[in-house]
Amino acid sequence: MTHHRPLYGREDLRRLIEPQTIAVVGASATEGSFGRRTLENLAHFGGTVYGINPKYDDILGYRTFPTLSDLPETPDCVIVGVGQKLAETVIKEAADLGIGGAVIYASGYRETGDADGEAAQQRLLDTARSAGLRLAGPNCVGLVNANSRAGMNFMTDCGEMIQGEAGRISLVSQSGALGYALLQGLHRGVSFSKFLACGNSVDIDVADYVSYLAEDPETSTIVCLLEGIADGGRFIEAIRKARRAGKPVIVYKSANSAASSKAALSHTGTLAGSADAYRAAFQRAGAVLVEDFEALMEVAAFFDRNTEGPTGHGVGIMATSGGAGVICADKAEENGLPLPPLGEATTEVLRDVVPGFGSLANPADLTAEVLKNVETFKTSLTAFCDDPAFGAVVVPLTFVHEKTTGIRARYLAEVAGQSSTPLAAVWMNEWLEGPGSRDLDSDESVTIFRSPARCMWTIRQWMDWHARTDWDAEDLTDQGTAGQHPAADLLATHAAGTTALTESAAKEIVARYGIEVPSEQVVAGPDQAVAAAESMGFPVVVKVVSPDILHKSEVGGVRVNLRTAEEVRGAVTGMRERLAKDAPGARIEGYSVQQMAGDGPEILLGARFDPVFGPLVLLGSGGTWVEILKDVKVHLTPIDHQAAAEAVAGMTLARVFDGARGEAPYDVDAIADCIVAFSRLVRDLDGHATEVELNPVRITRDRGPVAVDALIVLAEDREDTTGATDGALPAGQEQEGNVQWASV
Repeated sequence: MTHHRPLYGREDLRRLIEPQTIAVVGASATEGSFGRRTLENLAHFGGTVYGINPKYDDILGYRTFPTLSDLPETPDCVIVGVGQKLAETVIKEAADLGIGGAVIYASGYRETGDADGEAAQQRLLDTARSAGLRLAGPNCVGLVNANSRAGMNFMTDCGEMIQGEAGRISLVSQSGALGYALLQGLHRGVSFSKFLACGNSVDIDVADYVSYLAEDPETSTIVCLLEGIADGGRFIEAIRKARRAGKPVIVYKSANSAASSKAALSHTGTLAGSADAYRAAFQRAGAVLVEDFEALMEVAAFFDRNTEGPTGHGVGIMATSGGAGVICADKAEENGLPLPPLGEATTEVLRDVVPGFGSLANPADLTAEVLKNVETFKTSLTAFCDDPAFGAVVVPLTFVHEKTTGIRARYLAEVAGQSSTPLAAVWMNEWLEGPGSRDLDSDESVTIFRSPARCMWTIRQWMDWHARTDWDAEDLTDQGTAGQHPAADLLATHAAGTTALTESAAKEIVARYGIEVPSEQVVAGPDQAVAAAESMGFPVVVKVVSPDILHKSEVGGVRVNLRTAEEVRGAVTGMRERLAKDAPGARIEGYSVQQMAGDGPEILLGARFDPVFGPLVLLGSGGTWVEILKDVKVHLTPIDHQAAAEAVAGMTLARVFDGARGEAPYDVDAIADCIVAFSRLVRDLDGHATEVELNPVRITRDRGPVAVDALIVLAEDREDTTGATDGALPAGQEQEGNVQWASV
């Protein structure tokens, strides 16, 4: 994971996003043209706007000049509304004049996939970078600064949309259309601060925008619509910068279905796609990943309106419908949100207003009787918000009515504005924009959700985000092993043409990192296998040693729990016969006689070398069922002991490690140490290997974690430092006698 350049900050992008003077190149009087729409969207801008078009002196009341050089002052920002052939000339002129930023609408660059488009985009970047001119785009729909009412884009009616009071949510989007679709929430009362589209990101990318917004005093919450990034390190750095500023980054990541296209040789190579890497990165950096596009603005609104963390540990549900209360309670339980009982003071207030057929519990059913007097509704709601057990209060709204719902919405807003307890209204009615809904959408204190599930999920994420304290505890740069590579000499001894190391060679490398492996001897045939077994003590395991057979059990290449010399001899003999039949072309280097690792649960440790986020560790339940269970989670490297212990605690096997059904617990610290060591190994093998897997790692009580099997698949472009050749023979043609063996 490489950091290619530093992040841009607010000062770098200030003239682009917060301009005082804007020039529109390609300004036009033609109805529907991008140039005219841009001028229309700047109608309420508080600064100065100039048009650039040699055919006009005035367009829509804006002074218009032939070129940028003819302007009476140097603008902060230029909006380039001309086609690709002219855009390059405009950027050169803007660079010469010292203009601070440019938005380029034109397409026909890198997105075309051809060499000419790529070259044209590179020329734009070279020109801009040499002059300190910051570029948004090309192929960009534009920007919005609602605080200055600058609609620096060609989207229809944007200028009218942003006339109202600006909000504190800022939106960064790699998709211009989807981003603008969210921005149109302005029509139902949702407010924004900034909308920043990326286009082709020739200069400014999504990480730069997040970095800018982390410093922006007019932004409290950042929403990212993300398709993909080239530099994971910079994006993580930007998220952490926002967190340090107390600003949550809410991310929706699309394009998640494409898995790795290469044919993986390890189990883990087929288990984790790019989406898993992004999830791991977001979790590690402290972003909030939203997987439901429809929930994005609800989540952002709740975080924006509740910047302080919860004071209570649970959720209070105040309903006027028993059924609605039960549904909300179900969703709270699904998200692990406690429903504490009502406090005495809350109960006393409700006892005076709730009829006998109601419910003084949590969830509370105030019944429709309470709705006859809206003051009673307010009194009950205030009591709920004052209850110290509640970190948030949820009010489901079932049926809506012109005369009552609007009043209830105003009381919800009033109580929320006076209380430090977050208040969420759940709109459980198909009249989605019925009376009162716009009041709740636009209010700065209460948050409206249109789904009980999304409401409770959001509260869970909000509580977790504020509770977490370790999100910035470690650096994700290349700490590695401080320049030391314990297995470098072993890697150098293997020929470049080798696809994968044998299990024995892989284990020798693994052992260099302090990971326990079984004692073993590699022998040529049955007689040597018996001698090896007798020397190390029964029971033993016998495995075939071959760089061509990676999953040995599939071809009968593994025999376990062998307790006598006859069983060992028979295992090797039978293995020879089976391999000659089922793997006739495989190179056989011998047979590994290994010490039994002992009993215990099994985990898998695997690696993925991600082009965006670098080396990743995959951790899950191990053994032969791994691809069926798919119980694997992805973790960014490096991993320290605390992160490893948390990863173990999040496993399906965690309860087993703690001592299930009265059994003694396993050494979780030892498991965490093993994960940390594997993380170091994976980072050292970056560039040398394409796949690394320990499966299974058996967790024993006497020896701790033991890597029973190991796989390392070498990178094809490794240099051959030895010139050695492999003298192994095909299956069934081994020579009797001694061969070199490793006791690890």
